[in-house]
Amino acid sequence: MQSFNFKYFGLVLVLLGSSITVAQEEEDKVYLPKESKYKDPTSKVWVNTYGKIRIGKRFFWDAQTHFRFQETEATPFVGQVAQIYNRHALGYIYNKKVNFSLGGVLRVNFNTDEDSIDRNVVPEWRIWHQYQFAMPLYSAMIYHRIRIEHRWTQGFAEESEYIFRNRWRYMFRAKIPLNSHKLEPKTLYVSPEAELIMQSGKAVVASPMEDLRLTTTVGYILTPRLTVAAGLMYSQGQALENGGEYKQAWTMRFHMYYSPDFRRVRKKLPDIHLDD
Repeated sequence: MQSFNFKYFGLVLVLLGSSITVAQEEEDKVYLPKESKYKDPTSKVWVNTYGKIRIGKRFFWDAQTHFRFQETEATPFVGQVAQIYNRHALGYIYNKKVNFSLGGVLRVNFNTDEDSIDRNVVPEWRIWHQYQFAMPLYSAMIYHRIRIEHRWTQGFAEESEYIFRNRWRYMFRAKIPLNSHKLEPKTLYVSPEAELIMQSGKAVVASPMEDLRLTTTVGYILTPRLTVAAGLMYSQGQALENGGEYKQAWTMRFHMYYSPDFRRVRKKLPDIHLDD
């Protein structure tokens, strides 16, 4: 009787295991298309509040709340609530034209896929720091904003693991008065804005450009402490799961800026350029 050849049996097991591993890797691999593919644009509506609350000679509390809606098949255009932001930070005033902020974000994400059987709501956590510089140009103001975010996100599927990513954001913005020679109460202004948002992390393989936002806003300064504005934004960016696919959106944005100052009058500094 011929003895069993364990050497060849072991070789067969190794080859079989290797083929299964390669097949699994091929199944999980994401292939980039030969040409970029643009998804149909979606419509969104954002309602945002920005609070700059003076709490000291050099410090202020940055309090932001955003309600973001996204269209669905059942409710086109405005749609349903997609995200609710609570963004807060402690800000430091270096001088009248430079300020810094450091804080955290709780973003609540809502599942807008009407056919999904996954969870309806998941939290997202972020740590953010910001560096903003303002400079006058004739009667206008020019703003440069650098914002860095460290974010932990998860999908709507049950027991989804958190994914860590960094976001690198640069925004250029101008505020140009239309009916006055300077930005003061009862002034109507126009504000063109461009922001590039890049991302990095283990989950970011071929999709470093998360978003490019181009916005035009019209605002009105009601009082030194209150401004309202509205605008339209076009955005596009690479889908995280496949960098060859680009998502697009048209977003109507409505803003309210408020900056209460509860300190004694004798302790107040001159007005500073803190608009976000």
